[in-house]
Amino acid sequence: MILNIENDLNRFRQIVRGKVRKDLKRYMSSGEMIGKQGDKVVSIPIPEINVPRMRYGKNQTGGVGQGEGEEGDSVDGAGEGQAGDQPGEHLLETEISLEELAEILGEELELPRIEPKGKKNVTSTRDRYTGISRVGPHALRHVRRTYREALKRQVVTGSYDPTNPVLIPIKDDFRFRSWNSKTEPQSAAAIVYVMDVSGSMGKEQKEIVRLEAFWIDTWLRANYKQLETRFVIHDAAAREVDRDTFFRTRESGGTLISSAYNLVLKLIEDNYPPDEWNIYVFQFSDGDNWSAADTRNCLEMLKQRILPSVNLFCYGQVESEYGSGQFLNDLKADFEANESVVMSRIPDRDAIMQSIKDFLGKGR
Repeated sequence: MILNIENDLNRFRQIVRGKVRKDLKRYMSSGEMIGKQGDKVVSIPIPEINVPRMRYGKNQTGGVGQGEGEEGDSVDGAGEGQAGDQPGEHLLETEISLEELAEILGEELELPRIEPKGKKNVTSTRDRYTGISRVGPHALRHVRRTYREALKRQVVTGSYDPTNPVLIPIKDDFRFRSWNSKTEPQSAAAIVYVMDVSGSMGKEQKEIVRLEAFWIDTWLRANYKQLETRFVIHDAAAREVDRDTFFRTRESGGTLISSAYNLVLKLIEDNYPPDEWNIYVFQFSDGDNWSAADTRNCLEMLKQRILPSVNLFCYGQVESEYGSGQFLNDLKADFEANESVVMSRIPDRDAIMQSIKDFLGKGR
């Protein structure tokens, strides 16, 4: 019975996984999953899976073609009953872990696993079962070793009967798995999100960034044991904020991208030594900058100071009717052949899936 339940549960999980994968693009472009997060799981709505049932007994409603009415009467019921106000499709809320979600994302986008380049200067403890002990919790009992000891004892004492090979372990026969604790350097990553919050970046552009950041976080957390996230917003000046402020703030000033780059450099220099941390910078903007002179300054800072410190620098241009889009052209002119720089145009929510594949497809 327990085995059947386990099989049914595994089959249901595979069904859920298949439906999530099939509709992944729709989930990525809407906020319904992000708004239903738990500690390490996400609640998602999927179409209800109905299992057909056979019902036995007499049919109390008559046979085929029986009932009131004459031959030729309408059977469509037009004009009868009341209009409903509920959707016809029933949705089932089910939970899926962030680890499973990351696996689905990686499979669907064909993302390579990331190989960390650095080890943070703290250690994590890992237990490995390496030996056998005479004492231990029942859950770690080694069945084969226990019955081997029982057999040895019964053979030595002459109580073993080959014609009736029954082994009954006693307390001294029990053996348990034992473990050693090993300390290992811990792979760690830091993400710095940078977003232009000037007047040309509207609510829809920020929602696209919020959705994309969720999926980026989900994938990177599956590749690193420790992940720290920092948020930088800027118009003509830059400041570090918390996650909620990052996605809700809207300013009305101009745009000076170099102010954000200066703050990113300070965060890295003060907190994340490049030889110990895997550093990712994701910048989102509609492509406006205050002046060509500031753009030249940004390109120089990127080339000389930021790129030598990071695994990857990603620029996502979220298109706006008010933005010029020029900064993407400037980046392409200098860095299109640089493997540490990835650029992506994000015209609308439907482009989020391809943008993430652009950013994370190199496995850096």
